[in-house]
Formats: sequence, C-alpha cells, structure tokens
Amino acid sequence: MSFEHEALDKVLSRHGRDPHALVQILREMQEQMGWLSRDLLGVVARELKLTLAHVEGVASFYRFLHTRPVGRYRVLFSDNITDRMLGSVALMADLCSRLGIAPGQVSADGLVSVDLTSCTGLCDQGPALLINHRHMITRLDAARVAQMAELIRTQVPVLQWPAPWFAIDDGIRRADVLLGPPLARGAAIAAALARGAQTMLDDMKRSNLRGRGGAGFATGLKWELCRNATGSMPGAAHYVVCNADEGEPGTFKDRVLLTRQADDVFEGMTVAALVIGARQGLVYLRGEYRYLLEHLHAVLQRRREQHLLGPAILGQPGFDFDIDIHVGAGAYVCGEESALIESLEGKRGTPRIRPPFPVERGYLDQPTTVNNVETYCAAAHIAVHGGTWWAGIGTQKSTGTKIHSVCGDCERPGLYEYPFGTRIDHILEDCGARDTQAVQVGGPSGVCLSAFEFSRRIAFEDVPTAGAFMVFDRSRDMFEVARNFAHFFAHESCGFCTPCRVGTELVVRRLDKLANATGGGRGSRYDINVLFELDKLMHTASHCGLGASACNPLRDTIAKFRPAYERHLKSLHFEPGFDLDAELSIARRMTGRDDAAAHLENRP
Repeated sequence: MSFEHEALDKVLSRHGRDPHALVQILREMQEQMGWLSRDLLGVVARELKLTLAHVEGVASFYRFLHTRPVGRYRVLFSDNITDRMLGSVALMADLCSRLGIAPGQVSADGLVSVDLTSCTGLCDQGPALLINHRHMITRLDAARVAQMAELIRTQVPVLQWPAPWFAIDDGIRRADVLLGPPLARGAAIAAALARGAQTMLDDMKRSNLRGRGGAGFATGLKWELCRNATGSMPGAAHYVVCNADEGEPGTFKDRVLLTRQADDVFEGMTVAALVIGARQGLVYLRGEYRYLLEHLHAVLQRRREQHLLGPAILGQPGFDFDIDIHVGAGAYVCGEESALIESLEGKRGTPRIRPPFPVERGYLDQPTTVNNVETYCAAAHIAVHGGTWWAGIGTQKSTGTKIHSVCGDCERPGLYEYPFGTRIDHILEDCGARDTQAVQVGGPSGVCLSAFEFSRRIAFEDVPTAGAFMVFDRSRDMFEVARNFAHFFAHESCGFCTPCRVGTELVVRRLDKLANATGGGRGSRYDINVLFELDKLMHTASHCGLGASACNPLRDTIAKFRPAYERHLKSLHFEPGFDLDAELSIARRMTGRDDAAAHLENRP
C-alpha cells in the first residue's frame, strides 16, 4: 500500500468513513499530501460511496482546499483593509520580489507560493499572514519579510522559525462580564440542573439575550422552537451547534473567547443541550483558527475527565452530551447558519432556502440550534447569575454586554466589552482614536458612520453589530475602503445565485474603473448610477444575506463621503438644462448600459 493510500485509510477510519465528514477528510488529507489530486479525490469518492463530481465540487468550493499543486510553503497575506493600512501590499510585493515569483504563482521548483486571503482575524496585530493554513504570523515588517524569504529559500521548517513571530496576543483592553474572570468549571451546568430544563429555558427568555452573531434573534425563543420541533420524524435527535466561523473582516472576539474562555463556551453549549434535549454538539471552527484546534481538544478532554461532558454529566442519569469540532476550509459564507450546516454535512457551503429553519430541519435534517461563541458564553453566565440579572444590564431591547473588536486608526486596538447602549464616541475615546472621519461597525456588511453620527449608541435599536469596529481617520480614502470591501464580497460569493455572483463582480469592475479614472480617465456619474442600480438588484434578488448586504459599505460611503468618489469622476460639461436621468433613460433604450455610458461621456 502506498503512503498516500495508507494515510487516506487512517483518515477515513478516524471518521468512520462517514460521507458527512467529507470536508474534514479532504482537509486532513491535504495537510499530509500538500494538495488534492484528481486520483486522490476519486479514491475518496469510491470509499465514501459518493460521486466524483460531488467530491470535486466540494474540494473546489473552499479556498483552503487545493485541486492543483501549491507551494510547499503556502504564504497567504491577510487582505483586510486594516492590514493594507499597515503596509501589507508593499510587504507582499517585497517577499515576492525576494523569492522571484509573482502573486498567485507557484515557484518553478514547487517550493513556495504567495497569495492573498481574506481577513485572518488578527486585525489588532497586523499586518498578518497565514503559513500552510495552520500557522499565523503577526506584526509583519520589512525585517521579518527579509528573514522569512531566507528561511523559505533554505527550506527551514516553519516550526523552527522565530517563536516571537507566532505570538498572538489576546489584547483585552476593557473587560466586563464575558471577558472578566471565567466561571468556576461546571458552575453553569450545576445551576441549570438545579433549575431543570423548563425553568432554565424560562430564565433564558427572561434574560432577553439576543444572538451575538449580528441578526440578534432571541436566544430563548430559538431554543424553545428547537426543543419543540420534531424534525423529519418523531423522536428525532436534536443538535447544538456553535458558529465559530467569524469571517467578518475586522472581527476577532471569538478568537479570544476560544483562547481564554473555552470552558465558558462549552458550558453554555451544554446548558443549551439540557434545555433542548440534545446529545451531540458541534463547533464549526473557521479554517484560519486551525492553530486553536489542539488547545480546544485538550479543553474538551479535560471536561470529559471531570464528567462535564460525556455520559451522565455531573452524575445526572440520562444527561448525555458531547462535543466535536469541525474545522472550516475557508469560506466566509459558511458563517450563515444554513451554509454552515451544509458544510458540517460534507457539502459545499451554499445557504439553504428557508423555511424550514434549522431549529426545525437543521443538521442531518434534525432540529438544530445554532448560536455563536459569544452567545454561548453569555448563556453560561445567565445560568449562573439568572435571567433577571442579565436583563438588568444594557438597554431594555438590547440586554447584557457586547464585545467589540476595535482596529484601524487608533492607539490601542483590541477587545472592548461594554454594556449595550454605549456611545460610539465613548469607544473612540477609550481606544485612543484621533481625527476620526468614519467608523465601520459590524464589518463590511454592517454600517459606516460619519463623524456627525458618533453620538449614536451600540444597540439593536440604534447601531446593531456583530462585533467589528474599524476606525478610519481623515487621512484615509473612503472610496478605497469601500473598494476593498467590494473585492472581499466578490471573492467570497458562493456563486449559487446570479444576482450575487455576477452583481458583486460588476461592482468590483465599476469601482476598479473609477479607481483607474483618477487624473482624467473615463469615470463618470453614470458609473455611480450603475452602482446604485446594482445595489437595488442584489439587495432584492440575492439568495442569501451576503448578496443583500454586499453593497452596504458602498451605499453608506457614497452617501456620506461623496467627495471621495467625485475625485474619480471625469468632469462633464453639459449644456444648460441637460437632464442626466432623461439622457440615461434614452441611451439605455437605444444602446444598452455600457454603450449608454459611452454615449453620454462622448457628448460635446
């Protein structure tokens, strides 16, 4: 038996030859083989009794899975806007120059490839990059890049590179309930058992805890709906899923909670299992956080040894619950709960049509509650201190605290936890922001606030957020910020629906045209009109929230920072009484959109 087949047999056996584990099997095989050849995919398909088309379709969907050879050193620079603000573009160009390769190419000897990836969740200590999909390097500078090039050329194993390069700080600047001292291990479970499942559910509803992933759905109601659902058959299994796929650029709070407060997170999942009657939990860990896998497995094993997981938890007969970890393979769209479930089932991460909702027909077509890391951490604290206590923090409609991932133009980037209702300018003052012109709250899919809005408050009834808080001072070009976000959405579209697949690409092309129009190019106000039309189309016709929110930063920045766009427009000298909208309408009917733009721009 060849090494490849022996390795595959071990991986398949470890996963019980379960086709639902396909993503994990492919990811683990790639870690050993470097990439996934078609022959290897064919063997996987036969062993799992799947079609080759299905296996190839899954392998080609995730950006961290490679069906063509990549470098033995696979270097991926984080391409978030904050990394760019810190000089990542020049650093990447320097590394490529030193290695004699172009971005996106593999060196002739197969040694190295250098490319871009989306935000790596290290915005507070960038520029950052990812090596071989499992090693993070922070705080890049010219000296580190020069030394890295030499280490790669001399083929020094990554684990022998300077240890300080891999240092990842928690960066907690302001702690409150969730980032403070962790709970006593087992305290939340014991408190929930003392209450009983129904009373614990009532307390969750009393707390008015809303999901911390961005949508803000009431957690207690979600658990109740899941508990009462029968799934595809009577007596169905129920599942608890933790969404740890925080792929929103600018967000890194879950990274720190999983590093410092993993017990609290797993405790919250176990409380949820008691309430809804689940026996199995799953953590969907984003691929960029692969480096946390061994740490999290160690925490889970310790909890099993302390009877906080497994059969008869804390000696309670019939309370059997355990947790497994599924590592993602690089797909922002899998942060959407139904796409996440598809990935858990070994498929492409394409969002499902809803209804039915996951609480009714989720993982393996059974009732499933999906909450994010921060939500489960909060649930554990509610189990210990009570729903009334939690409801007394924050505002009436937005109870409790919220963790903010603060990065960008500020002296003290990091994590800040505040009660809901805290003003934007309060956070800016605490993080040392100066001369701020804009704050992007909630990541690219959130809202961009200008200076006159800094008195607004973080709350579901005012400025909702999934946690990202990006700061931009007056030296930044907000057009370039929006353009970076547009490239992100185009790159991360799952490709399922035409409005999103095509629309995000058209937005990128139009913004790239405007970027190249500076200094007398072909940009015109017609381009702005087209962008608005694309926004309306994608918002109303996209299959899921990615396409619907892809133009949020574009819409906000055009409305609030119009001069940043005007600098990219060609001066048009229309005669008095010229009606731009009427001319556009006539030109579209006559020639189609692109020719219409030329028709207007070439007028005398």
